[in-house]
Formats: sequence, C-alpha cells, structure tokens
Amino acid sequence: MEEGYLLIDKPAGWTSFDVVGYVRKLLKKSSGVPNRRAIKVGHSGTLDPFATGLLIIFVGRSYTSKAATFLHMDKTYRAIMELDSSSSSGDPEGEIKSDLPLGAVAHPPKLQQIKDSLDKFIGQYDQIPPAYSAIKVNGQRAYKLAREGKPVVLAARTVNVKKIEFISYQYPQIEFETTVSGGTYIRSLVEDIARSMNRTAFTQQLRRLRIGNYSVEDALTIDELNEHTITGALTKTLEVND
Repeated sequence: MEEGYLLIDKPAGWTSFDVVGYVRKLLKKSSGVPNRRAIKVGHSGTLDPFATGLLIIFVGRSYTSKAATFLHMDKTYRAIMELDSSSSSGDPEGEIKSDLPLGAVAHPPKLQQIKDSLDKFIGQYDQIPPAYSAIKVNGQRAYKLAREGKPVVLAARTVNVKKIEFISYQYPQIEFETTVSGGTYIRSLVEDIARSMNRTAFTQQLRRLRIGNYSVEDALTIDELNEHTITGALTKTLEVND
C-alpha cells in the first residue's frame, strides 16, 4: 500500500478522528486491504470539532512515526472571540451564558483597549489549559471528567505567543490572527485576553491556517477525496523543521 501524507482542510463538525477514519476507509477501498485497522493512519494534532482548517494526515508506519514531531511546531490560527459571554467548554459547543447583568446596557471596550490587550500577550506566558481538553488527569482525559461534572485541576504551562494581529472588531466579536508555539490552547488565550480587560469571552470560531511551513491553502477538502483520488493525493516529502 502507498504511504505518504495529506493536507486536509477539516470542516466544522468533524473530529480529527473522524477525518482519520474517513481516510482509512477510502484507503481500504482503494488498496483492497481487507482489514482497515491494518492501515496505519495518524494526524498532526487535534482540532476541536467546531474548528476548521489544516490537519495533516499521515499514512503508513514510516509517516505516522513522525506525527509527534508536528505537535511541537508553531501553529497559526484565525479566531473570533465573543465578549461578555462564557461557555462551559470555551467554544460554541458548550453551555453558553451572557455575563451581563439582566437588563444591563453593554459598554463595549474601545478599539485601542482591545489592541493593547492583544499586544500584552505577545511573548511567553503561563497558560492554564481548558478543562475540556485531552490532557490526562490521573489517567483520564480532562474533558471526560469535566463532562461528568468532576473537578478538573490542570497545571499552568509556559506557551509562546509569537504574533497577534488584530483583524476586526464589531462588538461583541473580535477577530484576530495569531502564531503560537505547539501546545497553546486558543480557547484559553481568548479567555485570558478577555480577563485582561475585566471581561469574559469564548471562542466563537477558530480556523487553523498553518502548521510549521504547511499551509491550509495547499490542503484538500473532504469533498475532493474519494477512493479513486486518495492514493494520487499522497505526498512523500516531509519538512519536519519548524
């Protein structure tokens, strides 16, 4: 069976494992391998179901063995944060509530305050990952504990925000683009930015644009993949230096 990797533009509503499973199914049909579980497929780092954008899919043992390297690469995202509301999961899939008092009139922050708050986070800072994350706590995924209503205490980790570029602002939404070190959670970054303005926020939309030197502009959509095109779409040469 052919080996290589694919750049996929993940659609909203799909988990990263949904994409892995779909690619494995297409490869099974294409190659005629009777047991699709025998086909080694992995990915470059989880994208939340609500998020879209670049996912690198590795096919074959010699490529899946390199997947962990991509977890540490810088990543670029475009995000929309929604002010004065919070979500139990930090995204649109959680329980969302307004944090304005009932009947209160919103006082949107000034544009300069927003730009200053974004700039504050350029550089290294200690970030607490979201409770709804795949980090293991005593052998269990944090998101599983959070869904069961159990307390989740995660240690802060040092992350590096290498760039934040303001894009647009129309209250209550702020759009920005950021390049961050591997392991940075944009949902936590959004909440931290809002907290610096004495407000709350959650990540309304998220799109991953780059992983290292790989761009979503070069990615295939799910609709462009089928059992006839998938083998020809596999690329062989990997750039593993960030």
